[in-house]
Amino acid sequence: MNAPFSLLLIDDHPLLRRGLAELFEASGAFRVVGSVSSGTSGIELARRLLPDMILLDLHMPGLDGLDTLHALKLDLPDSRVMVLTASAARDDLLAALRTGADGYLLKDSEPEELLEAVTACASGQARLDPALSALLAGGMRERAVCREAPRVELTERERQTLVLITEGFSNKLIARQLGISEGTVKIYVKHLLSKLSLRSRLELAAWAHRMNLSDGMGES
Repeated sequence: MNAPFSLLLIDDHPLLRRGLAELFEASGAFRVVGSVSSGTSGIELARRLLPDMILLDLHMPGLDGLDTLHALKLDLPDSRVMVLTASAARDDLLAALRTGADGYLLKDSEPEELLEAVTACASGQARLDPALSALLAGGMRERAVCREAPRVELTERERQTLVLITEGFSNKLIARQLGISEGTVKIYVKHLLSKLSLRSRLELAAWAHRMNLSDGMGES
């Protein structure tokens, strides 16, 4: 059995933190290593504990979620950070993705759905609340009006990798699907982020949808 993922909770609602801690500990897939009520405390604890996974509220007193997310992604590039929020506002969603969130879920998610999504995110998949998919697509289309999409040439392997990312595949599953090593997949993902000037797998998926590449039929 794989060792449980270490999990840090950052949210200003104590009852929610307690409920989340019980849910994830009971699953056996996570070990809650910290639970704090502010972004400042979360950053300090994350730097010390180096958790595999961080669940982060977006709107908190003091240091807000976006500033906290920016600091976490800067200081702990190997930690996965999923935003868990009550906000379904498109501006909040896009801002979180631009700042590097590895996932974005709403607090009204069913416990089973939340657990499955966070587990998948901790394993390397980018996860977005299904209710926000249309919102994200609309936001990306509006951004496309303001600035022309990057003109880039993707190799066939990069294109195949991108299509699988849009389907929620982890690096390990992409490697298995394409018959290549996981290290090679990581190189392709790094090249894609660099070529497209993006920061996260979720932004890669959004870009692919906007450019009609999610079905693998887009042009280079």
